Amino acid sequence: MAGPVLEMRSIVKTFPGVKALSDVTLTVRQGEVHAICGENGAGKSTLMKVLSGVHPHGSYEGDVLFEGETCRFKDIRASEQHGIVIIHQELALVPYLSIAENIFLGNEHAKRGLINWNDTLRHATELLRRVGLDEHPETRVADIGVGKQQLVEIAKALSKKVKLLILDEPTAALNDEDSGKLLDLILQLKDQGMTSIIISHKLNEIRRVADSVTIIRDGRSIETLDVKAAETTEDRIISGMVGRDLENRFPDRTPHQAEKGAAPALEIRNWTVHHPIDQQRKVVDDVSIAVRRGEIVGIAGLMGAGRTELAMSVFGRTYGRYAGGTVLRDGKEIRTKTVPEAVGHGIAYVTEDRKHYGLNLIDTINRNISLTALGRVSKRGVVDEHGERQVAEDYRKSMNIKAPTVFEPVGKLSGGNQQKVVLSKWIFAGPEVLILDEPTRGIDVGAKYEIYTVIDRLAAEGKAVVFISSELPELLGMCDRIYTMAAGRLTGEFSRAEASQEALMRQMTKDKQDQKSLKDEEVSR
Repeated sequence: MAGPVLEMRSIVKTFPGVKALSDVTLTVRQGEVHAICGENGAGKSTLMKVLSGVHPHGSYEGDVLFEGETCRFKDIRASEQHGIVIIHQELALVPYLSIAENIFLGNEHAKRGLINWNDTLRHATELLRRVGLDEHPETRVADIGVGKQQLVEIAKALSKKVKLLILDEPTAALNDEDSGKLLDLILQLKDQGMTSIIISHKLNEIRRVADSVTIIRDGRSIETLDVKAAETTEDRIISGMVGRDLENRFPDRTPHQAEKGAAPALEIRNWTVHHPIDQQRKVVDDVSIAVRRGEIVGIAGLMGAGRTELAMSVFGRTYGRYAGGTVLRDGKEIRTKTVPEAVGHGIAYVTEDRKHYGLNLIDTINRNISLTALGRVSKRGVVDEHGERQVAEDYRKSMNIKAPTVFEPVGKLSGGNQQKVVLSKWIFAGPEVLILDEPTRGIDVGAKYEIYTVIDRLAAEGKAVVFISSELPELLGMCDRIYTMAAGRLTGEFSRAEASQEALMRQMTKDKQDQKSLKDEEVSR
């Protein structure tokens, strides 16, 4: 077995009012893929920022040894000079520069201040080939997808002669196909002798690529496990992460029984929306769904199926060009042409992109929560700051938002706690219908269970919930009924008893299968 290439000993990192890391120890062997997992806010990213020099030596306690040498990195450039490169969850690419320019940004092939573009393009082509990306190096980063951008980040890391590659939630924003390609690349780099550290909430990915996994809980390193060992099951890892056994990953739920003759709380009829640029293309095509009070209804579909487009276009027509259809609340047709109109009719939408559309990251918890219903904490147009603070404090406790005070900027919270703030602000608005778009994306299993419990409680209170998710086990565990979509159209509807992963996937790929059948028939003719 190879010896350690990295040792982090008794690392302690404190922020004002919060001890983020407390006596954390980590050992990574040469040539392995080492996973780090833990709940949101456990300290995983903070530990990697210590390692990579984002938090410089002197701002933390403990020792970092790399290749047997004690390191005192003053900044990220110092760690990169030793061959330690970190790829953050938020990609650090300039969208309007080319792939080649991004790869060598700050590390240009230049002499006397002049860039050698021939060398730049040649080396960029070699790096792109190494990461399996078939794009011209002069292509703008803005013109390629997120999955390819992640590969550009890895190419950028390889250009710095990386010895230890750190990937923080590398597949959080990727679909299944792009995630698979990225994981395959990590294994290829391992075969070439690369040592990697991967932070991930996705336990199936950890079991696929990692050799070892270190579990961090509440700022402490709990244990390191051999991923390939028979006793290292997903339940075993989860138990270490949350400090208890999760006997059931979803709260117990009694399927909703609709009242006879009662109109749905929300009904969408024959809804059609065109693409905002290509106006001949239908992104939502004649879709009709209904959700009753107390019911959780799921929408399943592959990337591009039209789930988010449906939700956003119904909620104030914030996506695409409306082409037809009606929305009914309790049997009466309503207008949802603008967001205020939708909110006024008791509809709330929790976006899949909480950082861009769901939160004001530079503002505090209490301000974010009160934004959707300022009138409820205002008198004559003036905000009652005491009342606003009390509302936020109540949600901080009831939603278990981990923050020292409600005056903490939301941008400093972990992903799971940010999601709880998003849910809190919409619950405060007092909606009767909640549309939840990927409400647990990028969140660990412990925080997921807490959010599932909140959703279940809302349904029990009589709210109607639309639950959009890419994770089929999540839909099966939470929903009373599930609709499937493919290529903008509704392809199926399942009760809780009828639904299975195989049945849902069959309907989610229905259009693709039909197209393939037609092509096969043409070929046979």
